[in-house]
Amino acid sequence: MIRFRRLALAALIPAAALSFGLSGVLAQTPSPAPAASASPSPAPSASPSPAASASPAPVATPAPAASASPAATPSPAASASPSPSAPAAAATPAPVQTADPFGLETMLEPKKVVMVKGTANWDSAFDTLIDAFKALNALLDKQGIKPSGNSMIVYTSTDDTGFTFLAEIPVEQDPKNLPKDMSIGKSPEGKALKFVHRGSYDNMDNTYEAITNHLDDKRLEAKDTFIEEYLTDPLKTAEDKLVINVFVPLK
Repeated sequence: MIRFRRLALAALIPAAALSFGLSGVLAQTPSPAPAASASPSPAPSASPSPAASASPAPVATPAPAASASPAATPSPAASASPSPSAPAAAATPAPVQTADPFGLETMLEPKKVVMVKGTANWDSAFDTLIDAFKALNALLDKQGIKPSGNSMIVYTSTDDTGFTFLAEIPVEQDPKNLPKDMSIGKSPEGKALKFVHRGSYDNMDNTYEAITNHLDDKRLEAKDTFIEEYLTDPLKTAEDKLVINVFVPLK
């Protein structure tokens, strides 16, 4: 039975909240100035001539009425429409950092592989895997066969002290004169979950703890095996720079 350690994993997703304020501009309409009252001056009273005068008394000419001052033209009202405010600046999203797949459901396609069986203790696990890859690569180099895919480790059983495994390298043609511990076969196939580990082999405990929590949360049942696909060449890459796909086949 594959043994995964437990880890409480919390992912914090910052939430961005945007508040929007809308202010309207009120039209200010000044009161029109009151019109000046047109007060015509009263015409002077006509003084009648003495009765003895034969000539008719001249008609008194009334003084012209005072010109009515035109009403003060009210200043035009301010536009009732609010002044267009500057368009709100579009919120610029924070740069998105592409996350590695974690728990991505996928289908494994079988590949022809040359493989070697092995057993390892946890204390020297990575060194044992490197030795297995070196043996396979030496065989392929000697026969002029180039790998057709990434190197893989298939864990067939684990316990507290160590594990058994198959080191596999995909090939297009069959190598000849294989040693007794090597064989030609096919890589695992079927439905699996894909996870990604970055860093050293020793730090993979954290990845497997997170995988265990993911399976528990989703109530998924895994098979008694798992696969590591080395995207970086473990023979040429610094151990802390490794990038490894972890596939967990599902029942």
